[in-house]
Amino acid sequence: MTYVIGEPCIGTKDASCVEVCPVDCIHPTPDEPGFDDSPQLYVDPGECIDCDSCFEACPVNAIRPEADLPPDWDKYIALNAAHYAGG
Repeated sequence: MTYVIGEPCIGTKDASCVEVCPVDCIHPTPDEPGFDDSPQLYVDPGECIDCDSCFEACPVNAIRPEADLPPDWDKYIALNAAHYAGG
């Protein structure tokens, strides 16, 4: 299972999750190119180790375990993965 960043992150991009991720799997970070242009942050499903740190740190409850996503957040599974697939 992996964590997924969903709708509450759009426009917010708090980045508290970036600071606590032990495997650096949340991008773009505030110091990376494209941060300002990206609508939200994304979890790399291939790198996420399910440590729960990002979930605990997110002040807007935008991060959830994939298995616990609300039905209307299903599209964010693909959006997070696509960010790392170049799409």
